[in-house]
Amino acid sequence: MVFYTKKAKAKMRDRKRKMMKANVEKDTNDDHQNDDHETAAAEDSTNHKRNFDQISNDDAATESQKKAKLSNEPITITLPADLSPKEAKKFRKDARRKARAQGQSEDSIKFITEGQTPAEEPSAKTPPAGKEDAKDAKKKKIFPRINDLLTQHAEQQKIDDKLSKQKSINDALPTLEKQKYVAIDCEMVGIGTDGKKSALARASVVDWDGEVLLDTFVRVPERVTDFRTFVSGVRPKNIHVKNTEAMDHEECRLAVGKLLLNKILVGHALKNDLSCLMLSHPRVDIRDTARYKPFMRPSGRGGGKMRPRKLRDLVYEQCGKRIQVEGEAHCSIDDASATMELFKVAKGRWEKELASKKNGSRGKK
Repeated sequence: MVFYTKKAKAKMRDRKRKMMKANVEKDTNDDHQNDDHETAAAEDSTNHKRNFDQISNDDAATESQKKAKLSNEPITITLPADLSPKEAKKFRKDARRKARAQGQSEDSIKFITEGQTPAEEPSAKTPPAGKEDAKDAKKKKIFPRINDLLTQHAEQQKIDDKLSKQKSINDALPTLEKQKYVAIDCEMVGIGTDGKKSALARASVVDWDGEVLLDTFVRVPERVTDFRTFVSGVRPKNIHVKNTEAMDHEECRLAVGKLLLNKILVGHALKNDLSCLMLSHPRVDIRDTARYKPFMRPSGRGGGKMRPRKLRDLVYEQCGKRIQVEGEAHCSIDDASATMELFKVAKGRWEKELASKKNGSRGKK
């Protein structure tokens, strides 16, 4: 503890009074300067706050970059606008190398040119338009296996051998024999409220060699509700009543009837063609490839019921030719010629079977 004398205590009290008096006078003089000091203090406070916010933002940016590195979020890097293509390529390469060194995936980096927004700048790794599709097509290109190619070649060779043998046989046939055969195919359009009822729109007849004997569009007097163009190839102008190049139904019916007289008729699903033509033909003179059993497929329980197959499948399987390609309209001339070629493949066996049945029926009588 410190002890003071009475004299010392008195001096201390006098000094304290003087100090208090001096402070009061000083406060009075400083009242006029308070406004200026407060304004300056407010400005200093604002500046300190801005600096603090800037430091906080910088810290937040640094923290966000660290988080981006950890989470592999996209990082945008600005390319100087004055770089040449070669320098820009090196700049990107260095940036990716630096990203890999820091554990960041280089795929998360996005480059933009100075003065452009990310939406305007194409990605450095995005190929130009057109090249991407070509690249994908090149990647997706699948080459067939050698075993499949050999099998396909062997099957095609069998077809070629069979056709060559059959051709030599058919070429040896007398001209009068060949002239007995004609093939027909018709195209129909839909009429009626639902377009399901068929009307004749085109008829084509070819001979043994595929030469066209008749090919004509047929005018349809009724309102057509379904032209079936994607299958039939028939358009409104082809069958319009004002089309002078087309035939009337009766005119076409008579023309086809004359060509079929005393001929053996070849076709596929001939019931439909004869029905739309309103014609009939002797059963013994019909060669319908849709009803020939070797060309049919078994179906039903136990495979006892035979069903017809599509013409395009039969022609490809037996003749190695493609008709009625997907996405293309049918052509009645092509279909009639293909049906004749299909018949030629089986003509020898087909005619022998019919002859044996005919002779067998005579023996029973």
